[in-house]
Amino acid sequence: MTARTTTPETTPTTTRTTGATTPAATTGEEATGRFRLSARLRILLWLLVVMAVALATVVLTTRSILLRDAEERVDQLLAQESSEFANFVEHGRDPGTGRPFTEPRGLLTVFLERQYPEPAEELLGYIRESPRPRVIRQPRDIASRLPLYQDGAALERISEDPASTGTLRRDTGVVRWAKVRIDYGPDRPAAVFIVASHDDPAGDSAENAVRILVVISGVALLMSCAVGWAVAGRILAPVRLVRATAAQLTEQDLTRRIPIRGRDDISALAETFNAMLDRLERAFAAQRDFVDDAGHELRTPITIVRGHLELMSVEEGPAAAAERRETLRLVTDELDRMSRIVEDLLLLATAERPDFVRAAPVQLAELTADVFVKARALGDRRWELPEVAEHEVAVDAQRVTQAVVQLAQNAVQHTGPGQTVRIGSRLVAGDVELYVADTGPGVAPRDAEVIFERFRRGTSRRGGERGGAGLGLSIVRAIARGHHGRVEHRPTPGGGATFVLVLPVQQSQHVQHVQRLQESE
Repeated sequence: MTARTTTPETTPTTTRTTGATTPAATTGEEATGRFRLSARLRILLWLLVVMAVALATVVLTTRSILLRDAEERVDQLLAQESSEFANFVEHGRDPGTGRPFTEPRGLLTVFLERQYPEPAEELLGYIRESPRPRVIRQPRDIASRLPLYQDGAALERISEDPASTGTLRRDTGVVRWAKVRIDYGPDRPAAVFIVASHDDPAGDSAENAVRILVVISGVALLMSCAVGWAVAGRILAPVRLVRATAAQLTEQDLTRRIPIRGRDDISALAETFNAMLDRLERAFAAQRDFVDDAGHELRTPITIVRGHLELMSVEEGPAAAAERRETLRLVTDELDRMSRIVEDLLLLATAERPDFVRAAPVQLAELTADVFVKARALGDRRWELPEVAEHEVAVDAQRVTQAVVQLAQNAVQHTGPGQTVRIGSRLVAGDVELYVADTGPGVAPRDAEVIFERFRRGTSRRGGERGGAGLGLSIVRAIARGHHGRVEHRPTPGGGATFVLVLPVQQSQHVQHVQRLQESE
């Protein structure tokens, strides 16, 4: 058999320009006919929502903490002033007499003169005298639109309230108050000391802090949107590049690849996409080679058949009968070869199906003996069975027999009558090996890498021997892979070639276990 180099036939391609857009231009909203948010915008919207919720939570929590602290501070202030006045009532002395106070007016006047309250704090005394109550206060301005000493009705409600502390809500604001009753006997008028804390008319400090925080949060949200837009664009740049590259790919051009930068998930996506493109490119190349090779192989017998049929149709006379018989023989032979090529192609096409191999437990010794008996009918050779492995394996006996017989057929084609061809099986390092060894010319080094490919033949065939289509070893490799194994070429000691079908025993035992489970069900 001679080596053949197949050059794919090229046909001129005419490109017709129309008004249609390119594939890359029709992958967006125009192709789908509906509005579609980009991933960059969706990321920005999610970031905006998350940031807004987070900042709102921070603002509300801060406001709650500040208001609580302010209330605690007012409570402490009221309690402190009340405690100081109660202590003054018990231990205070009239500066004029040096003796304890005997009436509320002097007590309240002396105490209030010695106090320095907060701007929004009001200290005063309320004495219920006739004909009208008396109010004793400090001579200073109160940070309130309506000080308590000007609101007689409010003072009356506070003085009559049985509680010692409370809250007074007015149109001008809220007043937190505390009071201490003064009792010098029934002959003295009833009096109370009142400490009041007004709302700050210029704005409560807590509310001011919250307003400032809201403004800062708004600025931070806008800055986050700008930064998020830029970062999302930078992160999604490889994704857009993947999309653009995919849109530019065609069946004729699968050479584009995505540059890989960094070591993140996006770079991993680019690596995966490039690996997918590598597989697609190899698959399309293999498909084109397969179509070219199959066309070349099938074209030859078709040409031969057509030529002989044309000769047979024009020849007449007595001598034409013998030539017609010879023509029919040649035509039949070529049609048989075409049929074998088609059957081999169909077999290779089904090799990718999950049911290509149907494993079942078989005895390896019986399988080897059956293959040996079938192979002896292939040619006048010195057939030998040097070793047989005694082991039960789970394989597809029909496929394995087909593979080994094909290897034996190759051995016959590369040897002459009387030459030795050995068939055997053995267990090696946990694998089952079925081998066919011949004493022919062997495989040339330049052919060792290509002989298992479709429509590829070696160069070391016996002269005059007609070769096949170059699918035999491809079928053997497909059967080996269907068993999760492999086929190997090894040189034969003393000259020749040895082809070994290696099947893993572990896989065979697993398949056998599954087969038994299926049978039990």
